[in-house]
Amino acid sequence: MKPVRINNMSVANENVVTQIPGKKKNKHGRVWIAIIIIIMAYLFAPIRTNLLILGTDYLPPRDLLSRSDTNILVTIIPWKPYVGMLSIPRDLWVKIPGVGENRINTAYFYGELDKQGSGPVKLIETLRSNFGITLKFYLVIKMTGVIRVIDALEGVDVILPEPIGGLTAGHHKLNGIEALAFVRERYSADDFSRMKQGQILLKAILLKLLSPGGWIRIPAVFVETLRLIDSNLPFWLVPRLGFALMRVGPMGIDNRIITREMVNPFTTSDGAQVLAPDWETINPVLKDMFGE
Repeated sequence: MKPVRINNMSVANENVVTQIPGKKKNKHGRVWIAIIIIIMAYLFAPIRTNLLILGTDYLPPRDLLSRSDTNILVTIIPWKPYVGMLSIPRDLWVKIPGVGENRINTAYFYGELDKQGSGPVKLIETLRSNFGITLKFYLVIKMTGVIRVIDALEGVDVILPEPIGGLTAGHHKLNGIEALAFVRERYSADDFSRMKQGQILLKAILLKLLSPGGWIRIPAVFVETLRLIDSNLPFWLVPRLGFALMRVGPMGIDNRIITREMVNPFTTSDGAQVLAPDWETINPVLKDMFGE
């Protein structure tokens, strides 16, 4: 009987031994499937992220405080994917919480005047109360720092279908100083043209970064970007938004501006020439782009 028992035990043991590798493989497979699901959910979850990009006119030592001469509302939905940019005129006349009516570009100024570093928060409060958009993230760009970023890229290329920003129609390769002059040119352009120029430059930077020739310059650009940007955007969100942007591509961005047809120019009692928003024409654009 003993040999029989030994054989039975041996058979049982052999079955156990042969089953263990399979269990390990199944366990490892489930782990990898879970990891893939988490990554896919992170990258593609249909959660909208709204972001304010603002550029200041800070020029030390001339200006101790600055205004936000560039104001761009950005919305990103990774699932679609969709990236939209809406530029807001700096002279738009709005209600600034705790201040009263004034140009929208002064909201940043009053925030900084109250407490250094609170300018972006005050501008976000202003945008939320006037535009009704869910917004909490910001990215502040010091316009003079754009020079270093573009030089780190060894210039950017812009192709203009018509003369704008002091440049003729056609292809132009701009260094940092030339790019800043283009986006801030005031002699032949008004505020509406400058908003277009800002978006053209932003697209040119993204196009260069996403090109094979721009990849090798990303480390240098990253270093310069850290110097010129102030943001409350969580680091964990950056890869998700960056991946959505790569899927859309610079030419796939839905870029719009608040146009002349969406505002009513008027002169304040103090003699300032400003733009009153026509909400009947602006709200449909907000609904289309931001879903609010």
